[in-house]
Amino acid sequence: MPDVSLTLSPVRRGRARLRGFLLVAGLLALPATGAVAADETPSTGGADLVARGKYLATAADCAACHTAPGGKTYAGGYELQTPMGVIVTSNITPSKAAGIGAYSEADFARAVREGVAPGGRHLYPAMPYTEYSGITDADIAALYAYFTQGVEPVDTAPAPTHLKFPFSIRASMAGWNMLYLKHERFTPRPGEAPQIARGRYLADVLEHCGTCHTPRDIMMGQHTNTLAGGSVGAWYAPNITPDRQAGIGGWSADDLAAYLATGRAAGHAQAAGPMAEAVEHSLQHLAPEDIAAIVAYLRQVPAVGAEGVVARDSFGPRGGQELALRGDTGAHDRGWEIYSGTCGGCHQDNAQGNADYPSLFHNSATGGDKPDNLIATILFGFSRTVDGKVAFMPPFGPRALHANQLSDQDVADVSNYVFAHYGNPKLHVTADDVATIRQGGPVAPIARLGTLAVPGLVAAVIVILGAIIWIVRRRGARA
Repeated sequence: MPDVSLTLSPVRRGRARLRGFLLVAGLLALPATGAVAADETPSTGGADLVARGKYLATAADCAACHTAPGGKTYAGGYELQTPMGVIVTSNITPSKAAGIGAYSEADFARAVREGVAPGGRHLYPAMPYTEYSGITDADIAALYAYFTQGVEPVDTAPAPTHLKFPFSIRASMAGWNMLYLKHERFTPRPGEAPQIARGRYLADVLEHCGTCHTPRDIMMGQHTNTLAGGSVGAWYAPNITPDRQAGIGGWSADDLAAYLATGRAAGHAQAAGPMAEAVEHSLQHLAPEDIAAIVAYLRQVPAVGAEGVVARDSFGPRGGQELALRGDTGAHDRGWEIYSGTCGGCHQDNAQGNADYPSLFHNSATGGDKPDNLIATILFGFSRTVDGKVAFMPPFGPRALHANQLSDQDVADVSNYVFAHYGNPKLHVTADDVATIRQGGPVAPIARLGTLAVPGLVAAVIVILGAIIWIVRRRGARA
């Protein structure tokens, strides 16, 4: 079953959209070809500038969040399931009635890089403006040209976003921005090789890899352990630093390039969840030299290790016996029964896979130190189309055909069978673990605090009123 390893882009469709503070009413992406240097000055205008903007938008994967299923490109209306509630993405076509057609280039730049729309309306920080803040002026100009001249206007406004208090107070983002938003444009570092600089610009700014792969604090901000792994709702975006055990230090440059461009690196990982969407809608469309630049950059970032961790693609098969037990009428492990009846036909009798279905050993989803990605893949399946070829696994959870739907205990049992025989044997999954992933992943601490906001406010009002009554009565008694 596939892995969501190397999630370099924001979540796109379905299931686990959440990535930390998650997504929102912002701007940007669509496919094209041709690499452009980060500090290159755009041509004076016309088709060249629009084409450049289209390529940059592809790298930023804007269409992913601003296109609803079956809807028109960039017309918004996609419902993002986040820890704070449902966020409906905005229309970013050049419609003056419903989109960004009335934006000046300065308005566009402020929205993309600072998360503030015209009129001072704050965007939620998952339109990843904290990363987009590094976009250069030249590239902002190209993006603006593309979105105002190269995109078809759609005069339909999406439904507004309605989050519960206190998350409905957009102005609170001003305080959050003071903590986490850096107003810095990308510039090459002294002595930095041009390829590394290009890779850093793509990975840290346009592709905003850290949005998913860097852990978040209680306020959903990011300060430390860059690219060391983080939760993305139901999925987990693993460590992509060059540590040989915790990260991708054991991958060759060719392995990484193949994974980014196709979603598959034999003997290492398969892209599922948000990463499959990143590959399909963004990464596969990048020029080979840009893929190579990202790889070169990732291979030299500071390594972040973890104690007691074994390389997640290192586990081999350990006697699953699926084929040997077929037809045996004796008592069997429930996990084996589910694997034999549901998984073995595609992943093969000893989970060795084939040209269309990945091996379940030497696979990051089964060999990591967290069970999230295996559980999420079973529940939600995945689909990615690369170079016209579809890689697909059907869901066995919420969207499964009734006959194929697995209960939480079923998923736990088959996961434990796979971990015991093909992946990390230290992992053990319970039905409660599966229920958590089925519901979109662990509840973010900030969301828990949010549920206390209204009761806390009511309690504060009661205390204040009580104090006022006490003061009035005391003064009356003295009088």
